[in-house]
Amino acid sequence: MELSKLKTQIEDFNDLEKKLSNPDIIKNQNQFKKYSQEYSKRKPVIENILKLLNIEEQIIENTDILDNSNDSELKEMANNELKEINSEKTKLEEMIKVQMLPEDPDDSKDIFFEIRAGTGGEEAALFVSNLYRMYKKYAEDNGYKTEIMNFHQTGLGGYREIIFGIKGNKPYKKFKYESGTHRVQRVPATESNGRIHTSAVTVAVLPEVKNVDNEISEKDLKIDIFHASGAGGQNVNNVATAVRMTHIPSGVTVVCQDERSQHKNKEKAKRILKARIYDKQIKDRKDKISKNRKDQIGSGDRSQRIRTYNFPENRIADHRINLTLYRLEEVMNGNLDLLIEPLQKEDVKERLEKVFG
Repeated sequence: MELSKLKTQIEDFNDLEKKLSNPDIIKNQNQFKKYSQEYSKRKPVIENILKLLNIEEQIIENTDILDNSNDSELKEMANNELKEINSEKTKLEEMIKVQMLPEDPDDSKDIFFEIRAGTGGEEAALFVSNLYRMYKKYAEDNGYKTEIMNFHQTGLGGYREIIFGIKGNKPYKKFKYESGTHRVQRVPATESNGRIHTSAVTVAVLPEVKNVDNEISEKDLKIDIFHASGAGGQNVNNVATAVRMTHIPSGVTVVCQDERSQHKNKEKAKRILKARIYDKQIKDRKDKISKNRKDQIGSGDRSQRIRTYNFPENRIADHRINLTLYRLEEVMNGNLDLLIEPLQKEDVKERLEKVFG
């Protein structure tokens, strides 16, 4: 790593410290909050840079002893110390590179999960409910809050579609690798001959967009109100409370009927609509930047088959990183870290290669 660039990082950080002690900035709460957050984010990498610079000085001192001293015992001590120092230096450099990677601006955002049944009919709908339970359990076990936004239930208790929100500490950073097609192989409850069926479900993970990020003009919305329907299509409310909201410029449509209040359904529909429009904008931008290449991890491509769940063999495979585990039951019971952590590591590896070569 170039020492001059690292020293520039320290100079910038010292300037930031001065700003935080400036009375004018302290009075301006917005500015002070902004600089405080930046200070907290940059402090760990600066601490490691200072350690690395100290190691560089020790390397110079020990190298000087090896080159110029006639004391064999002293030279042996310097040589042994150099081995330890160089090992520590390598670890620190790798750590600093990871810390200096640009952060995904969406990582801190709350999210919407959209899970939809694909091929496989009722079996696919039942697997949607299995995935919903898996994600909900993992989220709640890790201190996140979940909120159902909308769902269409089937007669056997599955879901043709379910949309739910997750709030907490950087949920997008955790769950963004889940977007894609999830394939399930198992014997359906309705199968009398014991044959294994293959079904598919699509998952979309969308960062929630606040008003400051993406304001939608009311004149661009078409809103239809109708009676909510339950499993089998029967009306479940006497009063029309279900909302279909269409964003005319983009053609994006959202339906919400979970709440018994028309006002609450409108509010939920608008939140999901903003997230879908933002997601579409991000996808369009990524497509323009890399027409000929797709990142293997975290591309969010819904058409990409990312995972297979094989119940007879208790096997789960993530095709993006060639990971196969015979711990499917654990994963379905909420131990998603078995998949998320290897995906995060591979994602960091890919980004390091892009930035540092």
